[in-house]
Amino acid sequence: MQVLWTVPEMIAKIKAFGQEVVREIQKVSWPTREQLRESTLVVVVTCLLLAAFTWVVDTAVTALLRFIF
Repeated sequence: MQVLWTVPEMIAKIKAFGQEVVREIQKVSWPTREQLRESTLVVVVTCLLLAAFTWVVDTAVTALLRFIF
């Protein structure tokens, strides 16, 4: 069996990965609290509208099928 990396190489790779993660996180444009609140509101309202639409369609199809059968 062939060893792919030695322990010091593995530690160096893990350390390099951690440094890359930190560099990428620093590039992220984090939303403000107000932007986060607005986005959350949009998601919640959209989910509620889709749930209501699904309920209406389900109720209508159920009523139609009961009428037919």
